[in-house]
Amino acid sequence: MNPKERQLCSFRPGANFSRSPARTSSDPALRPIKTQRTRAGSGASDPGPIFPGTPAQTGPKSLARDPALKSGHCSRRIKRREGSGERGGGQEPRRRQQGDPLETKKAAKETVQRVEFIKLSSEDDIVNLGQGFPDFPPPAFAVEAFQHAVSGDFMLNQYTTAFGYPPLTRILASFFGKLLGQEINPRKNVLVTMGAYGALFTAFQALVDEGDEVIIIEPFFDCYEPMTLMAGGRPVFVSLKPSPTRDGELDSCSDWQLDPVELASKFTSRTKALILNTPSNPLGKVFSRAELELVASLCQQHDVVCIADEVYQWLVYDGYQHVSIASLPGMWDRTLTIGSAGKTFSATGWKVGWVLGPGRLLKHLHTVHQNSIFHCPTQTQAAVAESFEREQLHFGQPSSYFVQFQQASQRSRDHVMRSLQSVGLRPIIPQGSYFLITDISELKSKMPDLPGATDEPYDSRFVKWMIKNKGLGAIPVSIFYSAPHRKHFDHYIRICFVKDESTLQAMDKKLQKWKDELGP
Repeated sequence: MNPKERQLCSFRPGANFSRSPARTSSDPALRPIKTQRTRAGSGASDPGPIFPGTPAQTGPKSLARDPALKSGHCSRRIKRREGSGERGGGQEPRRRQQGDPLETKKAAKETVQRVEFIKLSSEDDIVNLGQGFPDFPPPAFAVEAFQHAVSGDFMLNQYTTAFGYPPLTRILASFFGKLLGQEINPRKNVLVTMGAYGALFTAFQALVDEGDEVIIIEPFFDCYEPMTLMAGGRPVFVSLKPSPTRDGELDSCSDWQLDPVELASKFTSRTKALILNTPSNPLGKVFSRAELELVASLCQQHDVVCIADEVYQWLVYDGYQHVSIASLPGMWDRTLTIGSAGKTFSATGWKVGWVLGPGRLLKHLHTVHQNSIFHCPTQTQAAVAESFEREQLHFGQPSSYFVQFQQASQRSRDHVMRSLQSVGLRPIIPQGSYFLITDISELKSKMPDLPGATDEPYDSRFVKWMIKNKGLGAIPVSIFYSAPHRKHFDHYIRICFVKDESTLQAMDKKLQKWKDELGP
C-alpha cells in the first residue's frame, strides 16, 4: 500500500461531515433545499427536497443542455440531488413520498416468502436447492487474498474512501473498461456497494421519484418491485412468453421471448427506468444481442435509464454469449451496470458489489450512498481487488477461474436436469446463472389438492409438500411474478444447481427414493 492509499485508509467521516459543534434543526445547512424539477416535455415544475452535502447550483441543470452529452444521449432529468441555493418565498418544499405503504408491504411480502422458503429448506436433513449460494469454498486465491487483507496491513482495518477502496475501483475500471469499450474513470464512473443488492437499492433511491414508472421484465428477481415502490415509483410489468412445448424435447429459456409490441406499449412519458437482468434469475435466460438492441432502441427513443443487473455474467452455458447492454451504441450514457463479487468469486457473504456508469448518473448514487451506507468494509474490498488482479492476468485462459467455474457449473446444471426428469419434472434448460426452473405440471395433474390456503399458488403448496415429504428444498416461481400474473405461472419451481458434489449426491438419493415410491 503506497502512502497515498494508506492516507485514504485512515480517512475519517469527520473529514466530510462535521460533528462539532452540534447543530440544531434551525441550522440552515440541515434544512431541505428547494429545487425545481421538470419532467421532460411536461412543462410542469415540481419542487422537491434534496440531500444536503452536494454542490449547490443556481438552478436545475437540464441534462439536454449539458455540452458533455452528445446527440442521442439520455437527456431526461434525473432526480435532482443538487440544490437551487435558495429557499425562495418561505414556501416549504414538498417532501418526497416513499410509495403507497400498502403496495410496498404487499410487494415486500413476496420477498419475505422467499426467505421463509429458504428457512424451511435449511432445516436438518433437507437438501437445500432453494437458496442461491454455492455451498463450496471460494477459489484458493480469493481466500488467500482475504487472509492477506485481514492479517496484513493494519490500516485495512480503517476507513477507506467512501465510494470504493482505490485499488478496487481502479481494477474494476480497467477490467470492465475493456469489456464495455469505455474509458472508465475509477473516481467518477465506479461505486462500490454493499453487494449487488445494495447497488440496486441505491440506484432506485437515487433515480426514481414519486410517480415515476419502472419497467420490470417477468419473471423478475423479487426485490425489484418493493424497491421501486419504496422509492415512490410505480412498477410496470411485461412478461417473457414461453413458446409452445415441443413433444419429446426439453424447453429452453431461449424460447421465452418478449413481445416487441407489448414491450413498446409499456413506455410512457412517465417511464424513468427499465431494469434488465441478464443472465436472469430465476429463468436463467441470456438476452441475445437482437433482444438487447430492441430494449436499447426503446430506451433511447423514450429517454429512459437502463439498470442492468449482470451479476451472473460469467456463468453462461452451451456456447451462448453474454452481451452487456452498456456496450451497445448510445447505451453507456444511460446505463447503470451492476456486478457482484459474491457471484463472481463464489463468496456471497463478502457482500461486495459495484455500479458502473456515466458520471452524470453515478453522482446521484454517490449522494445516496454517502448519506446512508457511507462506506463498505475495507478488507473485503481489498480481497476482491487482489482477486480481480489475479483474474485479469489469466482472463480467457484455461487457468481463469471464470472459465473453470463456468465449466463446473454447466456440469452441475446437466446433472440436476437429468435427475429431475427421473421423477417426472421437466426442467427448462437455462442459458446462464445459478438457476433453472422446472415444470411441475405433470405432478400437479396427479396431486391437484395439496394442503394450503385457498388463495395460495399451487407451486407454493407444492414446495412446502416437497420439503416436508421428500426432503428437497426449492423456491416457487410464482413469487417472481406480479400478483395479476401469478396464477398463470404457478406450475414452476426454481432450483439452484451451483452446489457441491456432495449436495448433488444427496439430492440424487432423495430423488431415487421418490422415483421408487412412484413405481413403474
